[in-house]
Amino acid sequence: MSKIVLERIREYLEVQKLDAFFCTKLVNVRYISGYTSDDAFLFITRDKQFFITDPRYTELAGAQCPDYTLVEWRKQYGTVAAACASLAKETGAKKIGFESLDMNVNMFRGIEDGLTGTNAELAPMDGVIEDLRMHKTPQEIEYARAACEITVRAYDRIQKDIRPGITEKELAANLSRYMVLEGADTMPYGNILISGARTSLLHGIPSSKSVEYGDFVLMDYGCQFHGYMSDMTRTLVVGKATPKQREVYRLVKQMSADTEAYLRDGAISDEAYRESVKAIENTEYLPYHYTGIGHGVGLFVHEEPFLGPGRTRTIEKNTILTVEPGLYIPGWGGVRIEDTVLVLKEGVENLTPATKELIEL
Repeated sequence: MSKIVLERIREYLEVQKLDAFFCTKLVNVRYISGYTSDDAFLFITRDKQFFITDPRYTELAGAQCPDYTLVEWRKQYGTVAAACASLAKETGAKKIGFESLDMNVNMFRGIEDGLTGTNAELAPMDGVIEDLRMHKTPQEIEYARAACEITVRAYDRIQKDIRPGITEKELAANLSRYMVLEGADTMPYGNILISGARTSLLHGIPSSKSVEYGDFVLMDYGCQFHGYMSDMTRTLVVGKATPKQREVYRLVKQMSADTEAYLRDGAISDEAYRESVKAIENTEYLPYHYTGIGHGVGLFVHEEPFLGPGRTRTIEKNTILTVEPGLYIPGWGGVRIEDTVLVLKEGVENLTPATKELIEL
């Protein structure tokens, strides 16, 4: 895949009259080159490609990226900025695309200083790689499907541990362990596992709170498989659900179903959001929904396309994204149901088909 991506980048350089692209965003480095570790930058011209790293990673980079010329920034240049400026001079690059949303001011100034007197300039080139990453290849889809299958199996296992008295932190640790045992990469992932009134926190951090009888338990989690991520949320009840818990859960389940029923090749992001709120438009719960009801997922857990009001992007087949409507009532609790889905020509394939019926443990 890396050769195809390089070809597309070079086509972009030619169309935009750029001489080179300096890539600093690590997830994009991985997408372009296949490299799987840290401290990595790419300098790509129309006919050459350089991999910039330090001596800790040169062996791995050489094995994973044999088509790149390795550059040891620390030993040869002292800074990454100096390495980039030197490569620009060496290759004669005059207009260099860079990821301005990722680069810090110190690096930007360091490159500019290194280019003094060369008539070379830096040109923002944001979103180009992210747009390429939206459209998944068959191999990427298989990796994502495997990650989702691991996530579903972990959900089956964690239910046996949920009981009054166990803490959120204990459950979160068990959940991460189960995913690794089921075959996930061992890279850390910031899973959400919260209970009771804390379930109204959209991105709550697992705490020392013990699960109590009658609590909602909300699990928003996922794993990586060959770097590709899954993302799933399920909410269940410890004990017997109250009528209000059942009502809120039923509404969120309907929001999820309506959104997924709309999605297809050619769907529009903000129209997907409008579908998601139909079930709650004439209820007391409308003020408690969150407008961001989905996002792309791949090598990074939150990437394009995003689903929400004002988002006008057209969604195309072979895009993998989440559908995650929810209701969050401060002081009471919340419900979120989230699937990772693959967009098809007609409809979607749910890659996380764990039951969405309300489970009472």
